[in-house]
Amino acid sequence: MKVHIVTVGDEILIGQIVDTNSAWMAQQLNAIGAKVTGITTVEDTSESITAGLHQALEGVDAVLMTGGLGPTKDDITKKTIADFFGVGMYFDESSYNRLQRLFEKFGITPNDSHRDQCFMPTNANLLTNKMGTAPGMWFNHDEKVIVSMPGVPYEMKYLMEYEVLPKLQAKFPMMPIQHRTIMTVGAGESMIAERIAAVEEGLPKHIKLAFLPNLGQVRLRLTGRSSDEASLREELDHWVKEIEALIPELIYGYDEYKLQAAVGELLKERGLSVSTAESCTGGYLAHLITSISGSSAYFNGSIVAYANEVKTKQLGVSTQTLEEYGAVSEQTVQEMVQGLLSLLGTDIGIAISGIAGPTGGTPDKPVGTIWLAVGNQDSIHTKKLQLTKDREKNIQYTAVVGLNMIRRFVIKSYQAAESI
Repeated sequence: MKVHIVTVGDEILIGQIVDTNSAWMAQQLNAIGAKVTGITTVEDTSESITAGLHQALEGVDAVLMTGGLGPTKDDITKKTIADFFGVGMYFDESSYNRLQRLFEKFGITPNDSHRDQCFMPTNANLLTNKMGTAPGMWFNHDEKVIVSMPGVPYEMKYLMEYEVLPKLQAKFPMMPIQHRTIMTVGAGESMIAERIAAVEEGLPKHIKLAFLPNLGQVRLRLTGRSSDEASLREELDHWVKEIEALIPELIYGYDEYKLQAAVGELLKERGLSVSTAESCTGGYLAHLITSISGSSAYFNGSIVAYANEVKTKQLGVSTQTLEEYGAVSEQTVQEMVQGLLSLLGTDIGIAISGIAGPTGGTPDKPVGTIWLAVGNQDSIHTKKLQLTKDREKNIQYTAVVGLNMIRRFVIKSYQAAESI
């Protein structure tokens, strides 16, 4: 089954909002074995919507649309679809009665705009929207299907889950599809591709491998299609193990598992605590660690030592070190870790100091120069990054590197509690 997604809205085209609907819909469609062949965004005009429909219908079984179904005058999708089919509009009494009952709960009297919202194309099969006032609409067009849904994300998601996806599965036979996602950190896409080249070359035709890089991380997604679901499941598990054997130290989890969650699990397993001392990242690493529920079991606290005075007074970094080597130096982050271990009584400390940019660089230490250190009372490991002038990306990437440094340090320095 092939699907084209069409989103209606000037607000998407001018960058006022990001089209998250299409990404979510594509994921759900892919999960049931449907193939999304295209995603199109069109203006809030009848001409653009009509042209988008004609284009989207080529070579697919279904077109799924979102947007333009509200009570305001710029919501023109319904009328445009009726004109597209050459049909009229009718007043749907059941939709209006439902709308009245819903508004009564909030002490609201429906106005003329709400009444206009209940006019539907005569050939529409209405889909109940329990999350809003505008129903979805299902149209049979020759052997194809057109579905129109509201653009409000939670309304669209309800209709997809309870109405659209079950009906599509009942109407169109689909070959089951399965995924396995391997989460890696610490190496780039090209390096990983080189190390697992033998696996990629050995994959059967019905299983594909995709590399999905992000800041400091790469997701490896195996996708398989087969009518034999049990056999496909076993095949995918086999190829996951083959990849695991080649890059074991880079893998921290599976299926969208977060790196900060993996670090937290390692710390809990070993009964360890961690704290952060951050300068240029301004507490972002601590934010990631504490974004995981239950992080109080292993996170002691954080010192955002942005000013040198905080580095010296709170963390005990010597003024001589700052004068001789500067705040952005290996020596400074080492002393920041030592001070952190003493101040917060933590098992492991990690420190960061750098020039996030886009200003503040020098010839010796250009923008993007960042030092990290992680350690305990026995040893401290350091790392220097040379990044870009993009402040936000530098902060995010540094935090990922920091999390991975904690992960690698714990694995190398501590046994799991159950094995002690």
